[in-house]
Amino acid sequence: MSSAEPIRLQKYLADAGVCSRRAAEALIAQGEVWVNSSKATLGQKITPGIDKVTVSGKSVRTTAQPRITLAMHKPRGLICSNDDPHNPETIFTVLPREFAKYRFFCAGRLDKDSEGLLILTTDGDLAHRLMHPSNLVVKRYHVILKQPFPASRLPLLVKGIVLEGERLKVERAALISPNAANTATSLDVHMHHGKKREIRQLFTTLGYDVKRLKRYQIGAFRLKGIPLHAVKLLSSKEIESLFFVPPTPHAALEAFAAKKATRHADDYED
Repeated sequence: MSSAEPIRLQKYLADAGVCSRRAAEALIAQGEVWVNSSKATLGQKITPGIDKVTVSGKSVRTTAQPRITLAMHKPRGLICSNDDPHNPETIFTVLPREFAKYRFFCAGRLDKDSEGLLILTTDGDLAHRLMHPSNLVVKRYHVILKQPFPASRLPLLVKGIVLEGERLKVERAALISPNAANTATSLDVHMHHGKKREIRQLFTTLGYDVKRLKRYQIGAFRLKGIPLHAVKLLSSKEIESLFFVPPTPHAALEAFAAKKATRHADDYED
């Protein structure tokens, strides 16, 4: 960050890797941000390198982080949090040493019991773009259930259900390798919003227990080729591929696409 030009406080916090601009505005409104021992105000500008900024009592670094975006193959058992006293092992504790010194945003979390593709970035604005529902970032999941799911109930997954005042739904769902009764325990599911544990809650409410849940694709970017626990440094082209929205296929092609996609997903082991 330049120390010569004043910039808006929320941009400063995003550039420093504290949070996204939107989250910074919320922190300022909540009184968690102070500048030179005075409570910050929305729209305030500061001069990096001169003004002292603290968030929740902690000083903010004055040097901008480099913009780094990683794709991680998250294993089950790790949480997507920078700090949790009840879960010392997080996705950030297993980062390679060369990236451990930076503060990353997790752009779209996976719960502790889920696995697969995660995007980690030091770019707060990119994290906001990836998580904001208006951008329709398509995420694809391989869901394995304990009970067979009938094709006749697929429209209900798309229509969704209301649970505690919130609608839980997916954008598309297809059976993978259905049997003669047109049921299957494996499904290919697409979402572009995603509330906390939404897929699990949706299936559980419908009477089906989720055995495994793996995200294998975001936009046009696939998990394939990234080993478990490992990360891949993304190029600008790969970052843009995260925002690719595939055309809606014919229903007859969708089942084929789901089967083909599953062959690219890594094998599951119990």
